Amino acid sequence: MNAFIAVVLVCANGIPQQDCTDDRASEVRKVRVANELGCTSGWQEIIARTDLRDEVGKTSYLKTECRRVKERE
Repeated sequence: MNAFIAVVLVCANGIPQQDCTDDRASEVRKVRVANELGCTSGWQEIIARTDLRDEVGKTSYLKTECRRVKERE
C-alpha cells in the first residue's frame, strides 16, 4: 500500500518556481496524508498558523508537492 507526503515549500519571489526545492526554500512543511487528495487541502491552515502568513504573496510564494512513499511491508 502507498501513502503520500504533502509538502509545502515557501520560496522567495526571486527564486524561479522550477528551482524552489527543499534545499532552497526558506520553510519546508511536510505531513503524511492518506491519498493524493489530502495533498491539496490543509496547507493553507498550516501556513496561516505561522509568521510566514504575512509574507506570502508579498516577498514569497508557496509551492505544494505530493510525494508518494512506499509503505514498509
